[in-house]
Amino acid sequence: MASAEVHEPVEPSQGWGVLHLFYDVDRDLAAAEPGGAKRFVEAVERLADDGHRVHTFPILGTGADLGVMAYGPDLNRLQMFQEDLRAAPLEPAWSFVSLTELSEYTSTEDDERARLATEESLSGDALEEKLTVWRDRMAHYNEHRLHPDLPNKKLLCFYPMNKRREQGANWYELSFDERKQLMSGHAGVGRTYAGRVLQLITGATGLDDWEWGVTLLADDPVALKEIVAEMRFDPVSARYADFGPFYVGLMLDPAEAARRVGLT
Repeated sequence: MASAEVHEPVEPSQGWGVLHLFYDVDRDLAAAEPGGAKRFVEAVERLADDGHRVHTFPILGTGADLGVMAYGPDLNRLQMFQEDLRAAPLEPAWSFVSLTELSEYTSTEDDERARLATEESLSGDALEEKLTVWRDRMAHYNEHRLHPDLPNKKLLCFYPMNKRREQGANWYELSFDERKQLMSGHAGVGRTYAGRVLQLITGATGLDDWEWGVTLLADDPVALKEIVAEMRFDPVSARYADFGPFYVGLMLDPAEAARRVGLT
């Protein structure tokens, strides 16, 4: 399918579409019909030229051969990219569809105002000055969550997750205040890995079998292991979370990724 054809955009009212695509390589076909690497690289370049982001990562282990994370404003264009990849000798192994989103549990301005007054004993102009800094920081944070531009690290780890609905451990029976308090502690664990692990949480409720996707980027595999292990001891995960399959790959440029998995 030619990516240049005219199409009607399908754009979320908030955030961007995200595809995590996992493939096995048909090595017999790749050997018999050279050119798969070129078609793969060109499909990635066309999507990037259309204002979307793409990361390519050969997979460690046997869950798949190649992973592709593509994200941007137009779901129609992302689907066309998915079809473009069919021109290469790639067999779909698994996929995940989600949207970038803001957390409903993020602190509000009223929360921060109350915290500054209570914990830092601020009021008047001093409090407003701190709130101005907080607003700027939150605007930057929200922009990154909704319209990310992730850097290439050495490793990308992806897994889906759900919140449980079991008797006695039903996340959705908790009040909003209970859930917000729990998520505040959970987020605090994640912040201790700043500089070591970059995290992107995307929402998939109504779009895929799982409710969220977690993408982790790091240079050190130990950091990936440690953040997931520590998170699992946090009550949000220990009591209320179920995890799907984990995929870990080496983040490489498209041409090198194609070469690594046997595309020619």
